[in-house]
Amino acid sequence: MDYSVKDYWQNYVNGKWVDGGDGGRITLINPATAQPLAQVAQATARDIDAAVAAARAVVKSRALVKMNPIDRGRMVVRMGQLLRERKQEIARLVSIDAGKPISEAMGEVEGSAKYFEYYGGAAATIEGRYIPLGDGVADYVVPVPMGVVAHIIPWNYPNNMIARSLAPALAAGNANVIKAPELDPLSCYVFADLAAEVGFPPGTVNILTGYGKDAGAALAEHRDVDLIVFTGSVQTGQSIMRAAAGNVVPTVMELGGKSAALVFEDANIESVVENVKAGIFENSGQVCDSMDRIVVQDKIYDEVIDAVKTMTESLSMGPGLEDHDITPLVSETQLDRVAMYAGIGAQEGARLITGGRKVDRQGYYHQPTVFADVTSDMRINQEEVFGPVLTILKATDAAQAVDLANSTKYGLAAGIFTADMDRALWCSERLEAGQVHVNQWGVGGTQTPFGGFKHSGIGREKGYESLHSYYQSKNVGIAFKR
Repeated sequence: MDYSVKDYWQNYVNGKWVDGGDGGRITLINPATAQPLAQVAQATARDIDAAVAAARAVVKSRALVKMNPIDRGRMVVRMGQLLRERKQEIARLVSIDAGKPISEAMGEVEGSAKYFEYYGGAAATIEGRYIPLGDGVADYVVPVPMGVVAHIIPWNYPNNMIARSLAPALAAGNANVIKAPELDPLSCYVFADLAAEVGFPPGTVNILTGYGKDAGAALAEHRDVDLIVFTGSVQTGQSIMRAAAGNVVPTVMELGGKSAALVFEDANIESVVENVKAGIFENSGQVCDSMDRIVVQDKIYDEVIDAVKTMTESLSMGPGLEDHDITPLVSETQLDRVAMYAGIGAQEGARLITGGRKVDRQGYYHQPTVFADVTSDMRINQEEVFGPVLTILKATDAAQAVDLANSTKYGLAAGIFTADMDRALWCSERLEAGQVHVNQWGVGGTQTPFGGFKHSGIGREKGYESLHSYYQSKNVGIAFKR
């Protein structure tokens, strides 16, 4: 497959590259220039039907479950190796299409490779069990793949988010239909090429790009889908869950976040500032579990604000291929959203420390922005901005800091910066978040479960816990007659 940006990209259904059923196309925009980048085939409900039918045919053939799990796992691992071998070309595609720094794009593809290597190795560990029920009875449990898995992928990490769910789905023996994001789908098509190259049967991996209201809705509502995996907004997740409930289909949902880090008086402020830089300004803040908020103990409040301000104003800005700290947001719509919240913060009475405006240049750029003196009831504390906007709140002690961190409907991630491990453990037990990071934002990896409390989601991605979502148990009981 040619990983350069070509003028037109087709969808991949049943092992073939195809146009959209009605001939429609979606024009992609380069975030760095706001100019057209390429066109992709627009999938409609009819295309989704064809893709699901192809996946269902694979399930009915039992082609994947007939494989020795070690052999299937070896194929999954090989997909990861190919991603790693082609990392530079694929990362360039990610950077141009999504707008992110090339170094972050390289990290995204590296992370994608790790998923396939990890879950490929885990494929043969999926086991049943024998249940003793007494003389004359044999009873055992068999792990059975879910069947057809629908993956509805977000635009902020288009390559990595496919890998995160596709790798365990393949390892468990499922066929897959992937709805790629219409804003930046180019690096998604890579997985069609990889699946075919390692030998998965046609129809095992189908990849289509379409709008959520058309292709996404058709996939979520499809009666022949057995599991839906979605990452995105709470509102869209709720719509998908309603559709899934109508068909009694399970879901795995990673939804919004408004994650907070607690910074105490004994924290290493230099380390805190470096973690703030990574935590909120990576991918220009377009990260589900970004460090949107920091809750700072009053004794070091002003010192932390000054240090964060200095760091923020030192950040470079420009196109992703030039590897700047702040790169464009993915679209004009996203730029307008971030600018709106910056305006709301000022209107609500938060103190603007730096930034706060769109940048007068070609492309979708917004200044990295910091607000202080934020209170729990402000919208910029309660609502997900999904951009380079940090809010700073003040607390007098650990109990108040935890209360402020827990004051939103979200519970995806949280952080604690302190030299006192007793305090860190006390806070970690009380923080309402799916993952808590102590003294480093983003502690963890491919092996560690990831997901949210409250409105931040249902189920878990990553780690061995994720693998359980992709198969179900069948119990077989045999009574022997003598």
